[in-house]
Amino acid sequence: MLHSGDTVALVCCSNGQSENCRKQNQQLCKVLESFGLVVWESPYLYAGETLFPADARTRAAILMDCYRNQTIRAIFDISGGDIANEILDFLDFSVIGSNPKPLFGYSDLTCLLHAVYTMTGQSSFLYQVKNLVKQDAQRQKERFYRTLFEGKRDLFEAQFHFFQGDHMSGTVVGGNARCLLKLSGTPFWPDFSGKLLFLEAFGGGAAQITDYFSHFRQLGVFQKVQGILLGTFTNLEQSGEKPGIEELILRFTDSRIPIAKTGQVGHGADSRCLLIGGEIALNGSRQSPQYPGG
Repeated sequence: MLHSGDTVALVCCSNGQSENCRKQNQQLCKVLESFGLVVWESPYLYAGETLFPADARTRAAILMDCYRNQTIRAIFDISGGDIANEILDFLDFSVIGSNPKPLFGYSDLTCLLHAVYTMTGQSSFLYQVKNLVKQDAQRQKERFYRTLFEGKRDLFEAQFHFFQGDHMSGTVVGGNARCLLKLSGTPFWPDFSGKLLFLEAFGGGAAQITDYFSHFRQLGVFQKVQGILLGTFTNLEQSGEKPGIEELILRFTDSRIPIAKTGQVGHGADSRCLLIGGEIALNGSRQSPQYPGG
């Protein structure tokens, strides 16, 4: 996917970074440069007096410039928060469709990843590149390099366990539950028919997760998918609040649908990557996703 000498872009489509993040972001640039990459940084990474790094049109224009610029080989969004969906109305999906390139983001960037997937069919990567400079940095750097430079599968090797059913296969959609739901009723809402739905969340206790799952069921999503993958639900799991995530999802889904859980995809510093729009197969005897060709 990447080679030494390639240029990659760091952008911020959601909330602006605080000044406290500047040193960490500089460290990230050094890590990427150590791989032989040339790093281009958006001039709009940091929040000013408000959480907005720039207005929606400007943030969208920066992203479009990254797609048009043929020297940029991959785009890493380093943000998260609440406002990524604001830029969707200002994107030219015909240009994005004509200039496919890897797009990485997580959390609120679920909105953008699915807008690109729905409007162009391009797969995107549910992954926060700043994991390269967080607590699990050394192992993340090893997985990142082996996957993006050597064509291995390390960054995708999350361990799932089934607690309903024992196998599933199909195209993965989903991401952060709250942020995915922001697309409902818009042209960017994906077609869930026959898909594998992945969900994770950072905030929210049992009541808030119940809110999300109720909404998905009322939208008919749980009735359309052929499998559900759960990532980390950070606040709920760390608090130990009951009911837990496995009991909650079973309240809202048919007993015939396979459901598997991982603690290795989500907001944790050790999070693996999930390919939105990618095909995977998962069964009880092989707990890591199997991708076509590998």
